[in-house]
Amino acid sequence: MSHAVIQLETLGCPSCMQKIENAVKALDGVDKDSVKVMFNASRVKVDFNDADVNIEAIENSIVKLGYGVIRSRVKSA
Repeated sequence: MSHAVIQLETLGCPSCMQKIENAVKALDGVDKDSVKVMFNASRVKVDFNDADVNIEAIENSIVKLGYGVIRSRVKSA
């Protein structure tokens, strides 16, 4: 299991949080209970199984919604 913190471009509205959260939770290999989108910090925290999904797939699910990813930090457990 890995833990990622993804820095996004500034989020414009609280509904953005729900869209991002739902998109990330929909990916296989993501720990659904771990997904947290922080509006004020424009960050996403997520735990995921590297055997099923990688950070690029998680980032792409966010970018497809129209939100920019600035950087990601991943720590393997």
